[in-house]
Amino acid sequence: MPRGLARDHADKRDAIRRAAAAYFAQAGYARATMEGAARACGTSKALIYHYYASKEALLHDILEAHLADLARVVEVVPDGPAETRFRALLAAILAAYRDADAEHRLQIDALATLPEEMQRPLRDLQRRLVAAMEAALIRLRPDLAGSDRLKPAAMSVYAMLNWYFLWYRPGRDITREDYAGMVADLVLGGLPAVAA
Repeated sequence: MPRGLARDHADKRDAIRRAAAAYFAQAGYARATMEGAARACGTSKALIYHYYASKEALLHDILEAHLADLARVVEVVPDGPAETRFRALLAAILAAYRDADAEHRLQIDALATLPEEMQRPLRDLQRRLVAAMEAALIRLRPDLAGSDRLKPAAMSVYAMLNWYFLWYRPGRDITREDYAGMVADLVLGGLPAVAA
């Protein structure tokens, strides 16, 4: 009879994901090794392989957990007036980025290195994130529905939000909450000028 999962299986897996994400992002995924991931996790390579069959499987799990968390966040923003909901959406995304810099870096730098069959579900999660932003923009500007400007507008909002991840300097730049408000102001002020 096969042995069941240990009670702390999910916690151990989560700890491995977090430490390996930090290691992969710092070392560069292409140069990173499972031996290095084990060292970063403070465990043996054998234990890493107990949880993950390969470096690709580990990366996939890191990205899937990160993107699924983000998708849940954007899909549960409370309903309300279009502008209020848009501001809440941006604040929720930036809050979800907190403590996920390594995962976010890997999403940008390493997702495309995975085999196509592993990329597919991750790309689906990314599409859900874009769809949530598109829906928020359509609520602000219904005439953008079906426009070839909608997706670039949604992606531009994410690009602005990524400034915080890429260039923020703790103690020297504005707070995460203030930055979310600034991006909302920029979009709300500029969106009327976007031709549908």
